Amino acid sequence: MSNAPTYEIDPKSFWDDPYPDLERMRAQAPIAYVPQLGATLLTKRDDIFTCEKNIEVFASNQPGGLMNVLMGHNMMRKDGEAHMAERRQYYPAVSGRVVREVWKAQFVAHANRILDALEPAKSAELIKAYALPLSAESLKSLTGLTNMRFEDMDAWSQGMIDGIANYHGDPEIERRCHVATAGIDAAIDDMLPMVRKHPNHSLLSVMLEAGMPIDNIRANIKLTISGGQNEPRDAIAGCIWALLTHPDQWALVRDGTVSWQQVFEEYCRWISPIGMSPRRVAQPHSFGGVAFEPDERVFFMFGSANRDEAHFDQAGRFDITRNNQKSMPFGAGPHFCAGAAASRTLIAEVALPLLFDRLNNLALDHAQDVRLGGWAFRGLLNLPATWQIP
Repeated sequence: MSNAPTYEIDPKSFWDDPYPDLERMRAQAPIAYVPQLGATLLTKRDDIFTCEKNIEVFASNQPGGLMNVLMGHNMMRKDGEAHMAERRQYYPAVSGRVVREVWKAQFVAHANRILDALEPAKSAELIKAYALPLSAESLKSLTGLTNMRFEDMDAWSQGMIDGIANYHGDPEIERRCHVATAGIDAAIDDMLPMVRKHPNHSLLSVMLEAGMPIDNIRANIKLTISGGQNEPRDAIAGCIWALLTHPDQWALVRDGTVSWQQVFEEYCRWISPIGMSPRRVAQPHSFGGVAFEPDERVFFMFGSANRDEAHFDQAGRFDITRNNQKSMPFGAGPHFCAGAAASRTLIAEVALPLLFDRLNNLALDHAQDVRLGGWAFRGLLNLPATWQIP
């Protein structure tokens, strides 16, 4: 184990709201071992930015890691040429050009169909009624798994997310993860004959056409679902909530002073939907006064980096006029999120503008409290809202 100072957390409080602990860690022990998580956490933005690029030391390849064991060895858990080879086969399905020319129109169609059914209701819990189905239907199209229900896409994504964060070894969480991965494998098996006969732009088709081995395809589709469902779902809901609770910021969007893209970027800085990425120490190394030892578990805390006082003034404040060039909503270095263009388009160009345009006088239903949770993945747990029919 490294010689990093120890920082104790209360796991429940950290899940409820990690930001007070992360702020104290940045000030007192920016690289610290947290025994409750069994990992050494890096919490400063510049430390993470530097170390994430040092793949010879801070390796994504984690043979015994939960993601590999439960979901298969995907490109996120590979480094160097092994990572880049799969990324090159994956990327044509999610490039900026394909997102603009193929996926955006499908995202718009999904959003309008959901809003057609939602608009007359005049009230709803908007995670279940809008953010969740829109994210899942869009991900069904993008992955090529159009044979599954959107409810299964969300449940299986959550099952895998819970599984790969199950550092305490809860057998029920592991069981749900296995159910999720088995369901995805069955959906892939169902769709393989169709995409072989009729190739398309989906991830399943593109990776198959590129000659990627089927086990690697399965692992990379599971990777895509694990992060590609919850991040857009949570960011859509979070952006809605942030604007409705900050009317001065919503006014800037409404009058055209600030773009929807700025709303999305600031929300993902303020409350990072993906707050952590794990690494394995591959060789002895010293950094920041800490001596790391091989096979040590390290967590890059993106949620902390995005509130680093060295780069963000009043970092705990939601401010859509902020310069977010130093923010890391999609990571950095060779493992920068391949789906960033799809996420930005779905949320900032489709989900948010269409919702606020179509739901007249949208407001929170203050009869219920809005709750947030999580630290490795963080988002709203509910979003009760009302609106009027013009």
